[in-house]
Amino acid sequence: MVKKAIIPAAGYGTRTLPITKVLPKEMLPICGRPAIDYIVQEAIQSGIEQILIVVSKSKSLILDYYDRSVELEAYLNEKNKQALLKELHLPDVHIQYVRQQYPKGLGDAILLGKHFAGKDPFAVLLPDEIILSEETQPLAQLIERFKLFKGNIIGVQTMPEADLIHYGVIDPGQPDKNGFIVKDIVEKPQQSPPSNLAVIGRYVFDPAIFTYLENIQPGAGGEIQLTDAIKAMAKEQTSYGLKVDGLRFDVARQDEYVKLINRICGPRGNE
Repeated sequence: MVKKAIIPAAGYGTRTLPITKVLPKEMLPICGRPAIDYIVQEAIQSGIEQILIVVSKSKSLILDYYDRSVELEAYLNEKNKQALLKELHLPDVHIQYVRQQYPKGLGDAILLGKHFAGKDPFAVLLPDEIILSEETQPLAQLIERFKLFKGNIIGVQTMPEADLIHYGVIDPGQPDKNGFIVKDIVEKPQQSPPSNLAVIGRYVFDPAIFTYLENIQPGAGGEIQLTDAIKAMAKEQTSYGLKVDGLRFDVARQDEYVKLINRICGPRGNE
């Protein structure tokens, strides 16, 4: 049903400066793998077959990572290090790229995937949010819900009230076993948030979202805000919020990045 995914990776990474002056935040290392690779693997394990990564001209390292290194392969063969060749295996998924010429917001980055998605539903995964789940992959949870309800599925988690100013926050209808109907969504509420349900970096969209992205006016910071398109669409087509089961880590926050490394690379991560 949902076989395509968009990963927006064109931002400047200002929250992780100064390292992101030279290293894209999506390439921050976690146990020998870049952060974006955990997102790609989540997509694959959720049934995604085609991925579009939105990049900027400073993100060539991402393209290099998902390309063959013929010279390195030859060197490892020559040195009889075939075991290391397995570490160079590329993911079993079709990956393509589009360049965002100027950082005009998350909504603009998603809009660049219009021709990629076509008339198909598609997923969006934000690469700076890694969610660890012991059972069903986070994106797979949303895709399963989409099979039941053919509307936008927005991944959410409960957050402390003090943190809600950093997220989009949904105004939910009455919850049931199927999640929440999204009555409204507020981007980074400075006061009186409508709930404690913050939007996290996992979505499944009906392709109609592109029409709303094309028609909304620039919002905060003069950018095309994905939140504004979701808000507009929710008024005319039912959208659902789903509490995602899993531990979420924001790799752009140093404390959470360290916790993530300790969790994956520590004794439990090596079992």
